[in-house]
Amino acid sequence: MENPQNRIFLALDVPDEKQADHLLSLWDPGERPLIKVGYQLFFAAGPQWVEKRKNAGDTIFLDLKLHDIPNTVAKGIESLSRLGVDFVTIHASGGRKMMEKARETADKHADGSRRLKLLAVTQLTSTDQKMLNQELGIPGDVRESVQKLASLACGAGMDGVICSGLEARWVKQVTGTGFLAVTPGIRPQGFSSDDQKRIVTPREAVLNGADYLVVGRPVTQAPDPKKAFQSLVEEIR
Repeated sequence: MENPQNRIFLALDVPDEKQADHLLSLWDPGERPLIKVGYQLFFAAGPQWVEKRKNAGDTIFLDLKLHDIPNTVAKGIESLSRLGVDFVTIHASGGRKMMEKARETADKHADGSRRLKLLAVTQLTSTDQKMLNQELGIPGDVRESVQKLASLACGAGMDGVICSGLEARWVKQVTGTGFLAVTPGIRPQGFSSDDQKRIVTPREAVLNGADYLVVGRPVTQAPDPKKAFQSLVEEIR
């Protein structure tokens, strides 16, 4: 069985590279978690820090949720391919043409067999039924919207989607088992949901078919982050 640790991205939602490096220093080289870098850290530390972490051997998921006209997104993918990150997010709601152009660019700038993997965001885990219908004006339920966007993303050549663990099994139904379901909104039993709406435990996410979990505050805000992370690994083992 694959090491469960390699199925969990640690979300480094911290304000600067000093705190990020301190967190990662809790693990020995070669044992560090996969890491997710979002807006806060990327805007503060920049691509130079990401490049440093790649040179140190880290697997990096850059969560920038690109969403623009196809050509603009393609240019962003070109730059990120050169940076050498492993995964990047783009919004499925940007449409088929945007996603196809992103995949075409990632293929063009692949380094041998290594290519930047593209994950399409379906519906954020902070979106609930009321927000979907009344604020965003999207009819139907959240599951239907996620399935529709996942199907679109799969057809456009994405490697997987970002979805709640609640919807992972429904994503697999419309895309097949080889299409990745990456699930944020992971909360161990008893941990506050914070601003997340569609949350699941690590065990529930894996049983629902999630390929990767994204976990931030339950680890980064724990008194002993390494111990908290290990408890997640053991739960999905």
